[in-house]
Amino acid sequence: QVQVVESGGGLVQPGGSLRLSCAASRNNFVIYGMGWYRQAPGKQRELVATITSGGTTEYADSVKGRFTISRDGAKNTVYLQMNSLKPEDTAVYYCKREPRYWGQGTQVTVSS
Repeated sequence: QVQVVESGGGLVQPGGSLRLSCAASRNNFVIYGMGWYRQAPGKQRELVATITSGGTTEYADSVKGRFTISRDGAKNTVYLQMNSLKPEDTAVYYCKREPRYWGQGTQVTVSS
């Protein structure tokens, strides 16, 4: 069974930074794509960033230039570095290991 566990969420002021981590159970971690998604209250879940097994990244337009996704194969972990955070970034952030394994989510709140 594949397990996906996020951590690193919290409360941060506008303009601040957070780094989210996503640990996935081994199961050939390095050959799968990974992604971060988020869901704000009353809204649908949306893609934030993805990274392929080869390291190719993709970002939502709303986070380009502010967020960076990366992966560490030795640690079976994917990271989301979030800088210049805005109140509209407030959401539950979910990690996904392709093709269909989701974590439980971690809350990110951007507020003064």
